[in-house]
This record gives sequence, C-alpha cells and structure tokens, in this order.
Amino acid sequence: MTSILVVCTGNICRSPMAEGLLRDALVARFGTRAPHVSSAGTMGMQGSGARPESVRAAAERGVDIASHVAREVTGGMVEDAALVVTMAAEHRRAIASSDLETAHKTFTLKELVRLLEALPRVAPGVSPDTLAARVAEAEDKRATGFAGNPHDLDIADPLGMPFDSYRAIAWELDEWTSRLIDGLFGALVRAAER
Repeated sequence: MTSILVVCTGNICRSPMAEGLLRDALVARFGTRAPHVSSAGTMGMQGSGARPESVRAAAERGVDIASHVAREVTGGMVEDAALVVTMAAEHRRAIASSDLETAHKTFTLKELVRLLEALPRVAPGVSPDTLAARVAEAEDKRATGFAGNPHDLDIADPLGMPFDSYRAIAWELDEWTSRLIDGLFGALVRAAER
C-alpha cells in the first residue's frame, strides 16, 4: 500500500496534526484507496500522546488525534514510505544524512508544495497510485536547482507556546496539506468555484 510518513522532532505537536489533517483529507477524497498516513519524530517522545494543545487545535479543524501515540522514526519507516514529509529542514537533513537512498523522496512540507506548484498541474481524479511518480517529478524539479523559497521551509514548533500558537500552526498545516494534496493528485473544483 502507498504510504506517506510525516516527521517532526518529538511527534507530539506538528506531525500528529499534519498526519490527521492529511489522513482525513485523503480518505475524504479516495475512501479506502487513500494512501496510508503515519507520523514519527527524529527524537520521538516514544509512547507519549499528542500535546493536549495539539489535540484541541486539530479538533477545532475537525480532526481527531486524541489517540495518537508518539514514536521515533526508524529507517524501516522511511524505507517503506513512498513520501516523507518533514516539518522543518532539520528533519529533512536528519533523514537524508542517515540514508542517502531516501533523500529523493524526503521534502519539507513547504518545499514539496512549492515544487509541485511549479510543475504542470495534475488533472483532478488522479489515482492515489500515482504518488511515487509525482514525488519523482518533484525530485527532478528540485535537482534542476529550483529552490522555491529557501528562507521559508519550516513549520514553527509550538511546543511551550500559548494555545493560540497551536491554533495558528494547525491552520497553517491545514492550508499547506490541502495544497499538498492538490499538487499531488489534482485540485478538485470546489462548490464555490463552480
């Protein structure tokens, strides 16, 4: 089965929210054919739940991550994924440095969205089975030197910040994950656009 792995530092704030947002949006679009989405952390807080603020901020966006259990990323997880989406450049570097064979499918969320948006658009209704091919196109674009916005690659870590920071990060993740799905699988025409 095609899968997407989302990575942050502790797997208790950003990546659980992004995982939930991606999973719900992909299931809404593809049903049982949706790619499997999971998350992990480069220094995963193994066995911890998502931060209560992350759970609440995700719930405000209609996503339930209350049962999330943090885990540390392993080479096997990265190898099995068709796509690895990191929350920050430091996570991308950590994964790429541990296994150069997986660097071609590892991107920060913002980097990948910008790469996909610089490519020809995909027609709506594309099968989820095309994920690996679309990731390869993004990697080819990156290899040509397309940098997007190298000064804005990271989703900020809200750990230790007030709840409004978590709410802002959840909103930001919702926006970027929606753009990611449109870039990978084609933008659906929404009712307001008809």
